[in-house]
Amino acid sequence: MSNSFLELLTLLADGKFHSGSAMGSSLGVSCTTVWKYVQKLLVQGISIESVKGKGYRLVGGLQLLDESLIRSGVKDDVIADLGAIDVLMETDSTNDVAMSYDALALSKGYVCLAEYQKAGRGRRGRHWVSPIGHNIYMSLAWQFEQSITGLESLSLSVGVIVAEVLENIGLEGVQLKWPNDILLHGRKLGGILLEMSGNPSEVCKVVIGIGINVRMLNEVSIDQPWACIEEAVAPISRNQLVACLINQMVEMLRQFHNKGFAFYKDNWEKYDAYYGAFIVVTSGNNRQEGIAQGVFDNGALRLQVGGTELTIYDGEVSIRLKHAS
Repeated sequence: MSNSFLELLTLLADGKFHSGSAMGSSLGVSCTTVWKYVQKLLVQGISIESVKGKGYRLVGGLQLLDESLIRSGVKDDVIADLGAIDVLMETDSTNDVAMSYDALALSKGYVCLAEYQKAGRGRRGRHWVSPIGHNIYMSLAWQFEQSITGLESLSLSVGVIVAEVLENIGLEGVQLKWPNDILLHGRKLGGILLEMSGNPSEVCKVVIGIGINVRMLNEVSIDQPWACIEEAVAPISRNQLVACLINQMVEMLRQFHNKGFAFYKDNWEKYDAYYGAFIVVTSGNNRQEGIAQGVFDNGALRLQVGGTELTIYDGEVSIRLKHAS
């Protein structure tokens, strides 16, 4: 997206009428180009009203992500652990930005958010659909300064934190799908992507990417059943939600070295979407069918196959409920 297109969204975010000529002058483009940008916003699910003699307005306004508003909700001691909280209008991927952040020697963490991702991704490199101005695309980089084990289960601990924060805003029916999906009544609400650089036995940096659907259009093309927060609760402030996530995430990361996933295991199983269900687990060409029995302290999946309990580790694994034949 062009800078002018994104600047137009910023101009309209106040919910007031703006004439095409005034916006064109501000952006350095023609009225025709402004009209084309408005059409693109409509396709993105932004509700724009056009009135002859008044111009365009974004119906109801739009509260964009705002660093100062986010910071106002983040605890002082958490701010002290973060080198920066960057809010971008557009980027390829917030995980890429966080991974390239090179000032962690001066702080433990860093947070990057974006209104739009051109190349957002989930596990296995899958494209993450990122409509502009509606959802949360956030990455938190954290530096572990000493040998740490159990990083493979960190995504499950993150899932617990996200689920608890969502419940605290009144969202009912939040579930977790092993290893890294966030569901709402069985439909995908969000996901978690962990990436690491360095050596876990020494100093390493972990980047935790979190995507959460806050407001979505039915026209959005996603290859699985999906859900969004605002279908279940009244409109919320994304800035406040992000601040809550940052507070709870940093608190968990501070303690993870000593507590590990075992501290969060019981709560993870409370949210387990498939506990006791007959599932199919695939990894590459391998396929296992059995009863999901929760997870081990290291985050591995417990799968009962006949009279044997298998240990399924994180990796290129997908899980689908087995359909009755």
